[in-house]
Amino acid sequence: MLPSVVGALLSVAVLAYVLSKAATTRHKRSIIGARALRRAVVAVYSVLLALNLWCAVAATHAMVSDAIAVMTLLATGAFGLVIAERRIPATMVVQRRKVLAVGAHPDDLELACGGTLAKLVDAGHEVRGLVMSAGEAGGDQGVRPAAARHGAAFLGLSGLRVHDFPDTRLETVSDGMVRAIEAAVNEFGPDVIFTHSAHDQDQDHYAVHRATLRAARAHHSILCFESPSVTRDFDPSVFVDIDGYVDVKVEAVLSHRDPAGRPYMTPGRVRGMAAFRGAQAKNVNAEAFEPIRLLGSAIGDL
Repeated sequence: MLPSVVGALLSVAVLAYVLSKAATTRHKRSIIGARALRRAVVAVYSVLLALNLWCAVAATHAMVSDAIAVMTLLATGAFGLVIAERRIPATMVVQRRKVLAVGAHPDDLELACGGTLAKLVDAGHEVRGLVMSAGEAGGDQGVRPAAARHGAAFLGLSGLRVHDFPDTRLETVSDGMVRAIEAAVNEFGPDVIFTHSAHDQDQDHYAVHRATLRAARAHHSILCFESPSVTRDFDPSVFVDIDGYVDVKVEAVLSHRDPAGRPYMTPGRVRGMAAFRGAQAKNVNAEAFEPIRLLGSAIGDL
């Protein structure tokens, strides 16, 4: 009976850990295929818990209860090995960089360069975000900024500021945006700035692109990321390998549940774009950028 009790307690402990909110968030950020692995763990340990309880209550033959208890221990070891194998590898860099990402709406950074931002954070760089509007025209103004902060925290950004410039009318407040971006650049001193492309049919994205270029007119390294609304003229020549970070990007995008019914926010579309740019870069998955100008020593091994 004792082995069955131990097996049941171990099953409960594993299930409680895997189903906890903190563990779920941590695993989604650090383990490839965390959702599928979590479902497998829950299914296996639910069965093992039932079997161990059955052995303990029904007083089955000692060999049966011992075998099930051993299976529980072996499953724990096996899942531990799988988790270690599927952990996202991160290579720490010698020279830390500062990266500032500037977007128009609360979901822009995650959609455009979420994988790159997460990878930079894991490599030891400091990344901050700046969002120009609360996105009130595209969803609930009371929800979207909080979703942006959740997404930024999930990716590991050290800070995110969401301004309240008017959504869909950012071109009318270009001077105010320039001052806000200038202030962020002067305060943070980024080595690299990410922002929207000029080749974007969303008027807010284009307005933020122009404002960023004005605010960072003396900066040496500006990369334009790819939003879902870029035109056919978007012509990237810088690619960042995000293999291993596609799941992280998907989870960050899913932080924005308010703008429902947008096909470009589905996991399938996010994965498809990463694979498409990966093929262009002769890799598996990638995110694409247009350089306005780029100093090699500033970007290092981004």
